[in-house]
Amino acid sequence: MEMTVDLFDSIINTSQDCVFWKDKNRRFLGVNQAFLDYYGFKSADVLIGKNDEEMGWHSDPDPYKQDELRVLSGKTTYKVQGKCFIRGEERDIIASKRPLYNGDEIVGLVGSFVDITDVVRRKEKNDGSQVLYTIDKLRKYSFFDKIIDEISLEEILDPLTGILNRSYSMKFVRSLIAEKIPFTFTIIDLDNFKFINDTYGHTAGDKVLAMVSKSLAEFTDGFALAGRFGGDELLLIDLKNITIKEKTDFFENLYGKSKTLRKEVFFENGAAFVTGTSGCASFPEDSDNFSHLFGLIDKMLYLGKNMGRNCYKVYEEEKHKYVEIRKIAKSGIFKSMYKLRTGIESETGFENKLKKVMPLLAETLQIKDFYYVTSNGDIHAVLDKNFNGDASDLQNIMEDDLFSQGSLDLIKKHSPKFYKVLSQNGFESVLISRIRKKDKIKGYLVCAVDRSLRIWQENECAIVYYLAELLSDDL
Repeated sequence: MEMTVDLFDSIINTSQDCVFWKDKNRRFLGVNQAFLDYYGFKSADVLIGKNDEEMGWHSDPDPYKQDELRVLSGKTTYKVQGKCFIRGEERDIIASKRPLYNGDEIVGLVGSFVDITDVVRRKEKNDGSQVLYTIDKLRKYSFFDKIIDEISLEEILDPLTGILNRSYSMKFVRSLIAEKIPFTFTIIDLDNFKFINDTYGHTAGDKVLAMVSKSLAEFTDGFALAGRFGGDELLLIDLKNITIKEKTDFFENLYGKSKTLRKEVFFENGAAFVTGTSGCASFPEDSDNFSHLFGLIDKMLYLGKNMGRNCYKVYEEEKHKYVEIRKIAKSGIFKSMYKLRTGIESETGFENKLKKVMPLLAETLQIKDFYYVTSNGDIHAVLDKNFNGDASDLQNIMEDDLFSQGSLDLIKKHSPKFYKVLSQNGFESVLISRIRKKDKIKGYLVCAVDRSLRIWQENECAIVYYLAELLSDDL
């Protein structure tokens, strides 16, 4: 079949997408019928030879102009979200564009878009999802400017909160380190979030996450990007406040007049006063590599929690380099050990003893359940009786009585059976202690969490190690 002009027009006008094509000066050459119907035009004569600015379709036309100039330089854009005015109403659209070639020469561009306004509004009404970072805002950062035309906004943002998702938060941080751009990295943990979920329901928890994320993004607009690390933990990548004074002033305002991390949130069945605990450190002043930097902010978060939460901690080397040693004496570890011993002494049987001290373990270690491995290599949970698995190769990683890792890399390499159990249950960090009587290994205690890069503190290691000693006669 020969492709004639009439046949081409017939095909292009059956598309439900709004299709258009322009010359190399961004002037309209033609549009399809769906495009005309969308804007309410009777013919294309009203726009032929004009560009977007002359048509007045955008409140800020420059980002769209720059977008098309990139396409005319040879790039392709795919599903870029934006807004345009249609008969006095601002609508949400997703557009894709690619260069138009004549041989090897770019002579213009062709594009298409669809209206997603109703979809966006329906999502906002039904599930509370929001979009806090637009394409234009992300373009201000070189990392996103390089990739934003190749992927959709949905791939970058967390669907509930509308801020960066975990993957792209980490990619952004690593890009800043690679480009040697100074920044402050913060992790924020919402206090008593489990209580809100348990008391008012997960819808209330979602509302809290969305509201705090929105406040955080608005308060830091123009100099920082917020991300969701997972669960009730948020991240902030700040390119403005780098010195200790700047960071202190920033957090004073964040916790004070902004009310971002100290605010009352109302639900259909009640209300809760929401607070958060933050820990931060800066690149390259405090650390020049990702792993160590993340370890520092996690350490600061831990110290903030031990201070009673609802506070922030800014890393200072002189104050915090050896803080773990001092915190053991100040965080009540000996009192915890006493409670462990007296709790175990009041019960008989290995499992009964673990159940007795489980509330203390949950509070001290910030865990939901606790696990143990018997001498035959089976792994069980204290609370979840349906949990079981094969951990018979766990001993391959136990060079000492205690093993702690913020990732599963070593376990994956040396103990594949144990790794399979952990990964299938979503665990990413572990703390393990042998249960032994003299030289005889009787089993293991396992503290596993679904958070990667957790820094196991010395008092946490001491608690698990001490518990293993107390149970050495019972397994």
